[in-house]
Amino acid sequence: MTIIVPPNNQQRISIQKEDFNLGDEVALLEADNHEDGAIVTFSGRVRNKNLGLNVKGLYLEHYPGMTEKSLEKIVDDAKHRWQLGRITIIHRIGQLYLGEQIVFVGVTSKHRQDAFAATEFIMDFLKVNAPFWKKELTEQGENWLEARSIDKNKAQQWN
Repeated sequence: MTIIVPPNNQQRISIQKEDFNLGDEVALLEADNHEDGAIVTFSGRVRNKNLGLNVKGLYLEHYPGMTEKSLEKIVDDAKHRWQLGRITIIHRIGQLYLGEQIVFVGVTSKHRQDAFAATEFIMDFLKVNAPFWKKELTEQGENWLEARSIDKNKAQQWN
């Protein structure tokens, strides 16, 4: 597990095999945080269908070191666009099965507009810029997935 926690506790990036608890993650964003009135979170899970195929699970890999730097850059870009408080990104790797959590993004801000926008921005860029590789396990076999054009287009809309 790779966890990056700066001394000011304003951002946390973790790439891990272990599952995470949504309630615990929200509690960490809230703990002793009296400055921010908004907390927005997103969590992604393994679903049972993709591109018309029945999915049994996923296998996720990453490029250690490069992945963390990529996520740090995405967070820095978000901080330059909006007034943000705390930011948490958790992305799981390894074998995941139906219904299991894959990713968590949590953002706090003084106001909801910044928190909502930053959460969406982080997810959009994580999907296309962070070096994660996803192998889908289906009833028809296994295949590596590439970033979809819809995800690339969504990220480009922020420019």
